[in-house]
Parts: sequence; structure tokens; C-alpha cells
Amino acid sequence: MEQGCPAEGLLKLLSGKWKPQIFRLALEKPIRFNGLLRELPQSNKQSIAVALKELEEQGLLDKITIRQKPLHIEYTLSEKGKSMIPIFKQLEQLSL
Repeated sequence: MEQGCPAEGLLKLLSGKWKPQIFRLALEKPIRFNGLLRELPQSNKQSIAVALKELEEQGLLDKITIRQKPLHIEYTLSEKGKSMIPIFKQLEQLSL
């Protein structure tokens, strides 16, 4: 199978209303659901839940259950997600 443009592949994975913003926030630190709601004030619970689920299914985020009180879930970039960082950063530079 022929390899396409890496940027095109990433753009397809990040298509959707909140996925690019979630990916960008995950570059900095592990992210949590309620934190995303605060960071993305125009978002809502449903749209964030769908975006997180899709990013996880696409292999860009890993879902980690933190088993301490209170029990919570964090999302971090997976190895695949980390491999996309240079492409993402280049795309960000183009949009400036």
C-alpha cells in the first residue's frame, strides 16, 4: 500500500470539532474530562465525550484509570499520538 502524506493522515484523524484542541492540550500534560470542559468553554459534555472516545479508538490517546481517591481517568498521548507531534507542530506553524 502506498504511503500518503503524513499531514493528510493526521488531519483526517483530527477532523472533528474538538479533536485538534484536545490533542494540543494533551501535548502539554495528561488531560481529564472536567479539565477539558474548563479549558474549552464553548464545548459540552457530549461533544467532549465523543471526541475523547474517537481519539482513543484511533489510537492517539491512551485512557488511564488512576486508582487513588477520588478515582479518576486521565488521557495521555499514546505512542502513535506522540509520533504525530512533529507533524502537528508543523501544521500549527503554517496556521500562524
